[in-house]
Order: sequence, then structure tokens, then C-alpha cells
Amino acid sequence: MDGSAIMQNLNSHQRRAVAAVRGPVCILAGAGSGKTTAITRRIANQVQGQAFPAAAILAVTFTDKAASEMRTRLAALGAGAVRTQTFHSAALAQLHALAAESPGQILSSKAAPLRQIANTLPKPYRFRPAADLATEIEWAKNRRLTPPSYLESLGDHEPPIPADLMTGVWCTYESRKQARGYVDFEDLLELAIRMYDEDEYARERFEARYSSFTVDEYQDVNLLQQSLLERWLGRRDDLCVVGDDYQSIYSFTGASARYLLEMPRRFSNTTVVRLEDNYRSSPEILELANRLVPHLSGAPKRLRSVRPPATAPSLSAFADPDTANRFVVDQLRTLHVEEGIAYEEMAVLYRVNWRSEDYEELLTDAGIPFRVADGAFLARQAARRLMPKLKRSRALDVAMQVRRAAQGEGWTGGATEGLGERESTRQNDLGRLVRLAEEFDDGARSVSDFADELDARFSPQGAARGVNLLTYHRAKGLEFEAVLLPRLEEGELPFKRARTDEAIAEERRLLYVGMTRAKRYLSLSWVASGKQRPSRFLAELGVGAAAPGRRRAAGGLEAEEVSSELRALKQWRSARAKADAVPAYVVFHDSTLVDIASNRPRSARELARISGVGPTKLERYGTDILETLAEAGAHAVR
Repeated sequence: MDGSAIMQNLNSHQRRAVAAVRGPVCILAGAGSGKTTAITRRIANQVQGQAFPAAAILAVTFTDKAASEMRTRLAALGAGAVRTQTFHSAALAQLHALAAESPGQILSSKAAPLRQIANTLPKPYRFRPAADLATEIEWAKNRRLTPPSYLESLGDHEPPIPADLMTGVWCTYESRKQARGYVDFEDLLELAIRMYDEDEYARERFEARYSSFTVDEYQDVNLLQQSLLERWLGRRDDLCVVGDDYQSIYSFTGASARYLLEMPRRFSNTTVVRLEDNYRSSPEILELANRLVPHLSGAPKRLRSVRPPATAPSLSAFADPDTANRFVVDQLRTLHVEEGIAYEEMAVLYRVNWRSEDYEELLTDAGIPFRVADGAFLARQAARRLMPKLKRSRALDVAMQVRRAAQGEGWTGGATEGLGERESTRQNDLGRLVRLAEEFDDGARSVSDFADELDARFSPQGAARGVNLLTYHRAKGLEFEAVLLPRLEEGELPFKRARTDEAIAEERRLLYVGMTRAKRYLSLSWVASGKQRPSRFLAELGVGAAAPGRRRAAGGLEAEEVSSELRALKQWRSARAKADAVPAYVVFHDSTLVDIASNRPRSARELARISGVGPTKLERYGTDILETLAEAGAHAVR
């Protein structure tokens, strides 16, 4: 590709970045601003203009997927010989090529050895997910800590188990790993750093090979990665970094945006380029997202949309979680049926994994296909360990058997304060299983019947495609036609464990990341009643803590109206379930009651159109339902 083609279809800011082929370059790239286009064109321009041979350029990013995308684009631009790798794969290749000894066999996962070590802990802690212990070791190693320096460096950081126990786990892990000749991924970076510090021959050979460096997603660099990058550079300054401090959301790994922000201080001759033209989101979405900018600090960036106008973001307050959850389902169905958006082009984001259960059940009931990016309820540890036991049991005391099984897996039955995110998810999942068993238990059906019921309620149909259910963290780097952000409440976002100013700031950045994933449709919703308080971030967006009823809910009814209808229906269901000696959900699921309350049918024919109201239930409950709705409506008028 010639020089004119490399510059084709770029805006003026991208052109400036692509033209800066020498010296330190810092590209501050806002969400959806075409950063990958800019850095791959810049690398191609370095090669085409003979600033550097392709073989002398090393480009690094954070995931294999991102590295593969960069390689594909560079090959299309005629710069396929450029080495494009993750930090870890680059370190491994360098150790194989330059180190005096082989680094050893790579441990693919810390979970298995840590599970064995965790089984020796005192009983209250032996059930902690090995993944939480692995995350803690990575947190420490990414900060270049060692077991002896770990305790004194904790500060406000809370380990997943008491710090002295965690130190013992780490020491045992290291000794067993080394005895068996293994290294983990953090070891690769540390070994490469040590090689360049101690082996002058290796350092000289590396400097003779590589002359120019590009680092993508630089806001996600941690101390360990930055230390290796500094060894690669030596005294040179041909470094291009690209990142967005507004999307710095991985502090739990040790990542810090300060390396990005301090780039002009480290290199006084740094060329700074801001990419603020957004090619992803509508002007209406960016207008709302930009209201957070004054609260984000860092390097000022205000995104400008180059897309045509679209629908204004939906802002909705509800009186109770059931109505809010049902609204999510209604929005998804409306966007699909009336707007023609494919379900796989929609996403529902939430803060923690265990929140997916609500939407998995709702979408299953509604017949809407979905996929869970972070692990579906039945695929996560709690259900995965209990389900085989439940499927084998013919006992009829379902609630008792499930409770015992959950306790056998370490279910505390209490609060999850102070637990790591994975353990918090596991505890919530175990609690959910117990509650579902209590609802199911009628003395006539067995534990294995309960397991079959779980499969029916939580197993998605056509799970390879469908609405994307994922956490804010997992959504970073992705984009969708429609994004729904429910549960914008205190304790959810910001999450209840975020107590320091720094932690709250990261929660705010999570919201910004979530909002800027949307192309055409964005929905923010929250519950504002009782103990539920709207997120403080809504005020920063200029959205008042609107009382339920000020926003339109599903079916065009005001939220308070839907809530009164729903309360009446739930009272009727409770009485009917008691009279029939069956669990409440056997009469109707919550989601069906919400649909009925939202649509307020006035005849048996209208009632029959609602999902979940089949011929049998219509005959058995139809008259009662219509009378309950009529009475609730009469009370509302008075």
C-alpha cells in the first residue's frame, strides 16, 4: 500500500498520528474513535516510508484476539512482517531466543494447584474459589511484590482470605511450582526483566533486533509490564502508546492509567494526539455519556459523533425490581420486533456475574435466546458442583436436601461482605439454589425433578446466538446496536465494596464504558423505592432521582400503576397457591404476572395473548385474574 492509500479515509487527528513515525507518540483515543485504524496505519507508514524495517517493529497488546486483529490489518496494509504479540507471548519468545536456560514448562492455570493448597486451609476458608486465590497472587505479582513484601504492601487492599493465610498459600504455591519445573505467566515477564538486567549479551541482541515499539490499550499496563517495556526501550524513545484513561477499569489486576498520562513527562518531546471523533455511537448517546466527563478527571476528551441522529437514550425509574426486570425483557422484544435489531446485536450489562441469573430466567421464560459471556448460572461453580448430586437424588424433601448440599459446599447463608467477587458470586449462587428449592418443594416431587426444573428455567435455547448478557468489564472493547444498563442503584453501580474515592472513580468509569458500547439505542433504568436508592452517577448525568411513575414503563403504563396491578396479582397468587397447596410459581411465574400487569387485559382473549398463559391456566385462573385487575383498577381510580 502506498503512502496516499495509507492516509485514505482518515480524519485530521488520525492523519497526524499516522504521520508521526519517529520519536515518542501518545495517542489519547476516546471510545469508538478508530484507534486500531490509527496505530496499524501508523505502523504501515513506518514501514512504507522506510522509517523502520518491518522486522524491527514490535507491537504489543493485551489479548490474543486483539493481537490477531492487528496482524490481520497489518497484513492487508503490506506490513505483515511486523511482530505483533501480547506481553506474555513476547516475553516467552524472547526467553526462548535469548536466555541461557529454558524458562520451564508454562502452567496453563493456577486453579488446579491452588485448589489442592486451599483444601488444607481451615474450614471457613477452604471453600474459597481457587480463582480468587489466583487473582490475589496475580495482583501481587503484577506489582512486583514477593511473599516477604506482600503483607507490608497491602494498604487498603483486602485479600480473599486473611493475609497471613494468603501469604502461606502463595509461598506453598511457589515452592510446589518451582519443584516441578513450572512457571506461570507473571514469571515469564519477571524472568525476561531479570534476563535483560543481568545478561548484557541478551540485551544487546534484543536492541539490535527491535528499534520501534507500539503498545495498545496502554491504560491497562501494570508495573510488571511497564518494567519489561522499559527494558525493551533502554535509552531509546521510539515508542507509540495508545489508550483512554476514561476506560481504565482493571485496577484489581494492578493496571494504572498513570503510565499513559505521564508519558509526556517521561519524554519531553512526546507528540500527543487526541482522537475524539466517534464512529460508533449516536450524537444523543454521546451527549449523555459526555456529561460524565467533568467527573472522570485525567486527560480531557470530549467525544463527537459522526453518525446521524437516532433515538434519545431511555431513562426509566421503577417502584420494584420485578417491574424493572420485566421492562428489560419488553425492551429487548420491542427492539427486535419493531426495530428489526437482531438479538445478538443487543447487550444487557451488569456489575457482577451473579446478577445474570435474573436475566437468564426472565429471557428463558420469554423465549428470547441469549448467551452469557461470563459463565451462565448453571455453568458456574456452585451449580456445576451441585447439579450432578441433585440429578441422582429421589428424595422428596427438596428444600432440606438442597440446603444440606449447599452447606456442604460452604454456603454461609449470610452476607457476602469482604469476600472476593468470585466467592461473592458463588455464595449468591448457592443461596439462589436454596431459595429456588424452597419455592419448588411441594412434597410430591423429588430433588431430581428440581434439577430438571432448573435445566428448563435456566438453559438458553440456541445459546450460540442471542442477547449478550455480560459484565461491564467483559463488555470493554465490544459494541452493540442496543445496550441496556439496568440496576443503576447504590450498591450495584457503584458496587457496595467500592468505598474509597479511587474505587468510586473506577465504578464511574465502568458506567462510561457501558454507555459508550451502544451504537443506536441506550437504556438506563433503576429502582427508586424503599431501600433502593438511585446511583449517585445519575445525578452526575443530570438525571434526577426520578420517582417511579415519572418514566414510561412497559406497555405504556406508568410504573406506579403497573406496581399497584402487580401487587394485587401477587396477593391473589399467594392466596391461590396456599389454597391449592402448591408453590406460588406453579400458579404463575413473576415474569408472567408482570406481563399481565403491564398489558392489563380486559378479556379472556386479550389474556390468552400473554406468554405464560396457556389454555389450561386460562381456564383455571382466567376469571380470577380479570376480576383482580378490574378491582385493582377501580381502587387506583378512587
